[in-house]
Amino acid sequence: MTMHRDLVVNKITDILKATDSSLEAEFVAMCDDAKRIFITGAGRSRLVGNFLGMRLMHSGYTVYVQGEISTPSIREGDLLIVISGSGETTQLVSFANKAKSENAKVVLICSKSSSTIGDIADKTIQIGTDNSFAPTKGMPMGTMFELSTLIFLEAIVSHLIHEKGIPEEEMKYRHANME
Repeated sequence: MTMHRDLVVNKITDILKATDSSLEAEFVAMCDDAKRIFITGAGRSRLVGNFLGMRLMHSGYTVYVQGEISTPSIREGDLLIVISGSGETTQLVSFANKAKSENAKVVLICSKSSSTIGDIADKTIQIGTDNSFAPTKGMPMGTMFELSTLIFLEAIVSHLIHEKGIPEEEMKYRHANME
């Protein structure tokens, strides 16, 4: 088991080292400039989006996860964050096109330097490089993208909480209290 744990941790470390760190500040600026933030993804990428949505909400942003029954319509001044390893998921392409038609900004977080959603997006944040996600024996497909993206986004949220001086008590106040 230790061998697989080390394999996963080392691979994630390599992927994050290959990710352009200047994109972190641009991502935070896009979130800060948005009236509201919408997050979407499919499958495990959507789960990563759920993590991000919760963290951003705790940090004081107005956030919606696409597909929830109470998610309103996207409008000008809003930001759509699309998490997609391939940048090609049909439904997510449709969401990105809709957001752009409403004059919302779109940021794509993906594993590819070129994709359909990337062509639509105002900004693409590539996690790793085009060569970072070759099949690796002992790792299920997609695992490295989702885990690397989760850690990349958690680090960004940690940084913005620190930079904005958001107290833990304030975040706890926003945390769900009907659990």
